[in-house]
Amino acid sequence: MAKSIAVIGIGRFGFSVAKTLSQLGHQVLAVDVNEEQIKLASGYVTHAVQADTTDERALIQLGIRNFDFVVISMGDDIRASILTTVICKEQGAKYIIAKAADDLHARLLYKTGADKVVQPETEAGIRLAKSLVSENIIDYLELSDEYSVHEIRIPKIWVGKSLASLDIRVKYDVTVIGIRRSETILVTLDPNEPLLAGDIIIMIGSNKGFEQICSLKS
Repeated sequence: MAKSIAVIGIGRFGFSVAKTLSQLGHQVLAVDVNEEQIKLASGYVTHAVQADTTDERALIQLGIRNFDFVVISMGDDIRASILTTVICKEQGAKYIIAKAADDLHARLLYKTGADKVVQPETEAGIRLAKSLVSENIIDYLELSDEYSVHEIRIPKIWVGKSLASLDIRVKYDVTVIGIRRSETILVTLDPNEPLLAGDIIIMIGSNKGFEQICSLKS
């Protein structure tokens, strides 16, 4: 089912979010104080509006409480992002996702009403660091301090073995949710089918478990 999403702040991050959501078939409102950014976004989203979202009246007129999600991507303007978050919360926004410039900004956003805070630069740095120290890691998404999703090139010692025989869930406290094989992603998995060289396995679970898996011989 299509969702309605307001994206406030159409910089590189906000534009990418708005464009991608629109391409996925969702109803997207792009909002920015800068007229040029609105002109850029207008060809990709459902509606694009120039407005100062630190003005409560502007958000009321936009009907911000009616959207399924509000993405506040004004990370570089800390004052504006915090004020916008406060007003969106006070106006009854259902779920607020805000971009933070740093850890202090993130804490302030949570305190002022954000339901989820993202730090794209920090998260990209973590992914890069992990990929540098472990050649098995293709991609990584942190869910909490203890759990994450990893996309990992299978260790050589797993080639030819089945998921059932490896007993990954019990040994490592992680669950296999898919396998990328060539250009295909397999989500209906046969636990008795042998893994192939070059398989990339997508798993969700304990960070400690992933550390153990990444320490296996590649």
